[in-house]
Formats: sequence, structure tokens, C-alpha cells
Amino acid sequence: MEQPLSKTPRIEVVDALRGFAVMAIILVHNLEHFIFPVYPTDSPAWLNVLDQGVLNTVFSLFAGKAYAIFALLFGFTFYIQCNNQKKQGKDFGYRFLWRLVLLAGFATLNAAFFPAGDVLLLFVVVGVVLFLFRNLSDKMILVLAILFLLQPIEWYHYIMSLINPAHQLPDLGVGAMYAEVAEYTKTGTLGQFFWGNVTLGQKASFLWAVGAGRFLQTAGLFLLGFYIGRKQLFVTNEKNIRFWITALIIGAVAFAPLYQLKELIMKSDALVQQTVGTAFDMWQKLAFTFVLIASFILLYQKKGFSKGVSSLRYYGKMSLTNYITQSILGAIVYFPFGLYLAPYCGYTLSLLIGLVLFLLQVKFSKWWLSKHKQGPLEHIWHKWTWIARHAPINKLWK
Repeated sequence: MEQPLSKTPRIEVVDALRGFAVMAIILVHNLEHFIFPVYPTDSPAWLNVLDQGVLNTVFSLFAGKAYAIFALLFGFTFYIQCNNQKKQGKDFGYRFLWRLVLLAGFATLNAAFFPAGDVLLLFVVVGVVLFLFRNLSDKMILVLAILFLLQPIEWYHYIMSLINPAHQLPDLGVGAMYAEVAEYTKTGTLGQFFWGNVTLGQKASFLWAVGAGRFLQTAGLFLLGFYIGRKQLFVTNEKNIRFWITALIIGAVAFAPLYQLKELIMKSDALVQQTVGTAFDMWQKLAFTFVLIASFILLYQKKGFSKGVSSLRYYGKMSLTNYITQSILGAIVYFPFGLYLAPYCGYTLSLLIGLVLFLLQVKFSKWWLSKHKQGPLEHIWHKWTWIARHAPINKLWK
């Protein structure tokens, strides 16, 4: 009798790393009051100093890096899904396009509570890159990933400005859109808040990502995660341990000069800041991202560390559920239609609130996964992905 082909075994460190990324995201979002910049105006001097220290520390460690880890693992998960289907002689690509459509629904749900729009919509659009390039060779996947991460659009605008001093960057109107978002958020009108978030807020978020270099960086991270999956670099063995040690050293050595160059460039004129400055900002964050990833993976080989962060595995297995519910909880805590604690919470108190919300989510994740195989939203996403499993869905896209 023919034996069914087994799926790719689940890799614990990936779940824990994904949990780490979502934890970092919730801490950053709490300090930002979920993009609702209302803070106390009469805090004592000592608390202002503490708040500034908390802000600098959390943002230096996690801002722009947690999202990058999340994006990298999105590409890795695509590899796992593709590989599992390939073992059965199937092409997961067209299912993945349908899965992106479903993700757009989750993005809309999250955006309803998140005034600045949602990164999941960016994942939906950029995710098409994975579909288009899924059958390329490993070498081509890596080359394209590096090309996207080099930020060619930023360099194009910079070179064009050298050729033509009158060259200007396109005005995407993001500042005006965010100002309008801030206004309707302050009114506390729930209907306007939800509608504005899923329309104007999503548009502002997407265009901000384009202008901030995140569009191409996300494409590069998706492909890099796909490449890491193909090369089995998250599997624990001596060769991969040496790889992550090397990645840690390169990331650490590259970070300092890239950061200093970025700081110097940011003293130039506006166009240079928004082009070359954006590229170097992305690069220094990417270097530090790999310091975080490599450090986490190497430390995870130690029993004490892996046991200490074991809760992150449960949290990571329910990353979609936890990512969306953190926005709902944050809106209830900080916004005018909820408890409206934003005017009373500086960065330190906001961090503590974020930690409490994180611990509550961890507790819920453990309880839920003790009774179910997947988180509630993960279950819906998986189930709807495989509607009419035996139907020739690929023909629907042709």
C-alpha cells in the first residue's frame, strides 16, 4: 500500500521567533498608542526622563525589526506550504492567491481598530511576488531578494536628482491623510472611526509603506524567508549553527557603520534624506534584525533559554489571532470610544500595559491550544483556504 507523504515537521524555534516578533510589535504599538499620539502633558521631570529612556530603548530594539522578522517568516511559511503540496504533486501557488484574498479580509478587520491602516494589506499586495517567483531557482530567488533589499527605487530618485536638480519625489499626500485620521479618531464617533480606518487609514498606511521603502523591503524579506526555507536554515544542525554565528557576526559588524552613515545622511537636504537616507535606514535596521534573529536561534539551542521562552511558541502559533486582537485591545484601552487612557499614559506606563496585554494573550493562547490545534483565526484561515479541496481551483485563476 502506498504510504501518504508526511508534511514538513514543525520547527519549534520558528514558532518561538514568530511569537517574539508579535510580542515586540505589541510593545511598539502600545508605546505609539496604536498610532494615536495623545500623551500626558504635565508629567514630572523624572518621569519624562524615564519615558524617553523607555521610548529610545524599545524603538532601538524593535521598531522596524519586529515587522521585518514577521515578514521574513511569512516567506518561510509560504515555503512550508508549497513544499507540503509539492510532495503530493500539487502546486500551492493558486491556493496561495486565494489565501491572500482571505488575508485581505483579516487586514480589514484589524484596520477597523487600527487608525493608521494595517501591514497585513501590504503583505497581501506584496505577497503576489511569492506567487510569481515560486518556481525560480534558489540562486534567482536570492538575487531578487537582494535586489529588492537594495532599495532600487530610492536610488533611482537619488540618481535622477543628480542628473536633474529639479527632480522631485512624488507627493503621496500621506501627511494630510494621517492628519485627517487623527481628527476623526479624536471625535470618538465609532462609525466614522471604523469606516475611516478601513478606507483612508488603509490607503495612508499603504502609501506610507511605499514612501518609507517598506514595499520593496517586504518583497525582499518574503523572498529571503522563502530562500531560508528552501535551504533548511532553521533546521538545527552543526552547519546551520555555523551559518547563524556568521550571520550574527556580519549583522553586528555591519550595523554600526550603517547606522552612523544613516545619521550623517539625515543631516543632508530633504531629497537625500528621503532617498539615500531611507535606503541606509532600511539597511541598518535589516542588519540589526539579523542580529536579533541569529541571537535568538543560537540562544534557543540552550535548554535554559528555550525553556524560558517556551510561552512564545504558543504565542507564535496563534500569531494572526494575537496580532489582530492586540489592535482591538489597544483601541479599547487608548481611544476615545473606549477607556481613553491615552492622555494619562506616558511611554513607561504604556509599556507596562503592553506587557500585561501580552501576558494575557499568552495565557489565552496556552489555554486555547490545549483544546484546539490552531488559534481561532488561524483555523478559519486554514479551513477557508481548503474549501473545495478537490476542486481544480487552479483553473479558476486561468
